[in-house]
Amino acid sequence: MVRVIIKGGVWKNTEDEILKAAIMKYGKNQWSRIASLLHRKSAKQCKARWYEWLDPRIKKTEWSREEDEKLLHLAKIMPTQWRTIAPIVGRTAAQCLERYEHLLDEAQRRAEGIDDADTLKEAKKLKAGDVDPTPETKPARPDPIDMDEDELEMLSEARARLANTQGKKAKRKAREKQLGEARRLASLQKRRELRAAGIMGGGGNAAWWFRKKGLIDYNAEIPFEKPTPAGFHDPTEDSFDKSKMEKIVEKRRDVKEHEDRKKDKEKLKKRKNEDNPQSIFNEKHEKKDQSSYFRSLRFPVYRELDEIIKIGHASDSVRELADEQPTSTLLHDYKESARNPMAARSMRTPSTMVDSVARAADDLLALTNVETPLKGGLNTPLHSMDFSGPSSARQTVATPNTVLAAVAATPRSIVDQTPGSQVAGSTPGSTPFRDQLNINQEPGNDIFVRDSLRKKFKGLPKPKNDFDINLVEDEEDMSQHGEEWTEDAEEVNERKAEQLAKKREYELKKRSQVLQRSLPLPSKVNDSYKKRTGAKIEADDLIKAEMYSMMEWDVNGKILLKNTRQRKLLVLEK
Repeated sequence: MVRVIIKGGVWKNTEDEILKAAIMKYGKNQWSRIASLLHRKSAKQCKARWYEWLDPRIKKTEWSREEDEKLLHLAKIMPTQWRTIAPIVGRTAAQCLERYEHLLDEAQRRAEGIDDADTLKEAKKLKAGDVDPTPETKPARPDPIDMDEDELEMLSEARARLANTQGKKAKRKAREKQLGEARRLASLQKRRELRAAGIMGGGGNAAWWFRKKGLIDYNAEIPFEKPTPAGFHDPTEDSFDKSKMEKIVEKRRDVKEHEDRKKDKEKLKKRKNEDNPQSIFNEKHEKKDQSSYFRSLRFPVYRELDEIIKIGHASDSVRELADEQPTSTLLHDYKESARNPMAARSMRTPSTMVDSVARAADDLLALTNVETPLKGGLNTPLHSMDFSGPSSARQTVATPNTVLAAVAATPRSIVDQTPGSQVAGSTPGSTPFRDQLNINQEPGNDIFVRDSLRKKFKGLPKPKNDFDINLVEDEEDMSQHGEEWTEDAEEVNERKAEQLAKKREYELKKRSQVLQRSLPLPSKVNDSYKKRTGAKIEADDLIKAEMYSMMEWDVNGKILLKNTRQRKLLVLEK
């Protein structure tokens, strides 16, 4: 039985090398000829392998935070359009799709509370017997030591075909090259013989008829020469600006890729060393002697500190005067907050950096799990509905104010914050005065009280509408009211006009199509229709008489009225 080979499957190292060599020889357009060198791959698979993995322009380094934000933002604007998103991000379509699925898996793991990320990776792995749908985007499998006979035959055939430089085209190119070289040597010998015979002068411009028009004779002229002007001139134009080639010519993409891979390897190596328990223990001892790890503190303005000190002295002087009086209990000692150890302790600087990548992934995961909008209901709650761009703006973290966070300070509401301040835990515009007895009313306190009352009202139980309303109908009053009611004259006229319009429309439907369609009418009726032709054509006379009566009615408005009812209707219409 003949062995059937199904094209496709995992790419091997030998196939990749053959594909590279074939592209170097045949170019990136003859994929069918390139695929003929690989017995187990088609032309479409060879093209996909080059553009998805082997192309040196493909970026294979780790994904940065900016790239993740750009990918999620573009996926929200253009869902499933990976071929359009890929060149904008700077990756391939398969890489974008794989990274997008990875971010959604991370968001789902956070939503479900799964700590172990290996379980999701194992679920994504192919099981025994499964076929990889995209083998072109995976690394090549290393070659075995003992290769199959088919692979050895394919390798030897590819080596022979790629090394064949003596084909028809190659022979023609070599022949043309040889003829061109012979032609050049013949012309050179001819010029030398003419010069030796004295026909051509010894100057460099003697062979001017051998030069093409518009070209430079490098033997007679100096190319790009700038002649020095006679007399005095400005020498600043002669200064040559030296610049390195690196500033003019950009680095090649493969060189950048090599440098980025080196950086990634160094980062991984550094991360492994940092994760070592012994290195963590050593870092703790090293950080004790280093002062660069501490953040710079942001203190309030010195004027506010002077005001706080003056207020403290004023309260002490007032308390000394009022200690012996009965109203001394109304004064509060603000020094208690200073003696409190919790107030003197410095607070930790809060972390205000919001993980925008995680939030965007959560939004996209919620949008993918949305049911059909035909069911109705509320929209899917999202962190952000802004489609203007990725939210990658970094927020500055300010040192917390210990004076503001004192225990004896009056509780502050959202209204007291500086408008436009979105950073949590940042230092406010000014230090508030402490009012332990709650005598002074803060601005905006009414709004805070109103909000608290509204929340309490919302917490009340829902009302139970379990009551019935019985209305006693007074039939006698309704009957008496009905007798006293009289219809308005205007309504009577409108009703009569509507009835008359309906009657006119009804009568118009009975008339001929000439009047219904508003076709042109003759000025008068021809009387020849009245004449009878004879007894033999009595039917024709009846038809003519009927036609004459219809035309008489249409033109002159005359009709033979049979009864008084039709006469009344005609009078009403006139």
